[in-house]
Parts: sequence; C-alpha cells; structure tokens
Amino acid sequence: MHKPTPSDVTDDPIQEDRALARRRALARAGLLRQTVQWHWISAAICLVGMLLFAITGITLNHAAAIDSKPVTVAREGVLPQALRPALQAAEGAKGKLPDSARAWLRDELKIEAPAGPVEWSPGEAYVALPGPGSDGWVTVDTATGGVAYEHTTRGWVAYLNDLHKGRNTGPAWGWFIDIFAVACVVFCVTGLILLMLHSQARKSTWPLIAAGLVIPLLIAVLLIH
Repeated sequence: MHKPTPSDVTDDPIQEDRALARRRALARAGLLRQTVQWHWISAAICLVGMLLFAITGITLNHAAAIDSKPVTVAREGVLPQALRPALQAAEGAKGKLPDSARAWLRDELKIEAPAGPVEWSPGEAYVALPGPGSDGWVTVDTATGGVAYEHTTRGWVAYLNDLHKGRNTGPAWGWFIDIFAVACVVFCVTGLILLMLHSQARKSTWPLIAAGLVIPLLIAVLLIH
C-alpha cells in the first residue's frame, strides 16, 4: 500500500491556490476552445441562410413598396381518348390523378402535376399547383379530356419571401429551415458564452445584451397596438 510522502501532501496554501488557479485556467481555456469551435462551425452553417432571412425580412417588412409584375402562362390541350377511362375511374374512386395522365401533361404540355390530392367535381379534376412566389392550377374534363392550365409567377422577390415563410416549399426546404434554426440557436448560445468569458475585459457587454432585450420588449409593450 502506498504511503503519502512529503511530495504528495502540501500544507502550503499558496501552492494550493496556485494549483487551483492553474486548474481553473485550464478548464476556462478548454471551454473557450470548444465554444469557439462550435461558434465558427455554426456560423459557417448559418452564414448564407442568415443573410437570406435577414434580407427577406426587410423585403417582407416593405412588401407594399416593392413593385412586382405578375407573369401568367396559360396552356390548353386535349387528353387522348385512350387515357380517359383511367381518369374516369380515378374520379369514381376520388383518388389521385392517374400516372398516365400526369405523364401526358408533363410530356405534351410541360405541366408538372403532383401525385397529390385532386379536387374532384362532377366531370372535372382540379389540381392546385402552388409554389414559392407562384400559383397555378390545371383542370381536366373527364368526359371530353379538355385540359386548361394557368400559372402565375410574381418575381424573384416574391419567390425569396415565400422561402422565408416556408410557403409552398415542400418537405426538403422545411428540413433545411429546422436545421438552420438549430444552428442559429447554437451560434447564439456559443456567442453568449464567449461574451461571458470576455465580459470582464469588455465592460459594455452586459449593458448591450440588456439593451438587446429591453428595446424590443418596450417596443412590443408600448408601441404595438
């Protein structure tokens, strides 16, 4: 069994304080290293998305002052006789648009009809075609095969604004927004930790953080009705 030697035990409080200070300094340095690493990684992930959301925040806030000229494209056609029985069967079952009809729309009229819900009314299939910065629809007469299509785009600003809102953007963009939001939280939390670690040398840190909280709070309470 090992017995303590004079080198193992010290009664010198100065040496104990120095050892404790060294341990604290090493722990602080380790925390600073890890925080800086997470901060720059999250900053790199957030960079483009944060610029996009900041700029579109301005365009959304001033949407009424930004001119947009909608562009509408309309097409018409007739679904071949051979494809109509499948369409009529789908109407009876209140199902989705048949794959054969969707393929014909894509190949002949350059219409990308989704394999999603169809609004059926007597003798007609209506498919909504919403998208970011655009709206559209296509109808197919189940008896005559008559096809009518219309698509309206409202420009790049409207497109980017809809990306900001996640409007008609699909699941992939929804996942991107969620991941981007998590990265932003990491970026902000690690930024706060860095501010805390350097706050002793930067006396304005806490007043500025407090201002960032109090100013929007006062605006919300006093000026929003």
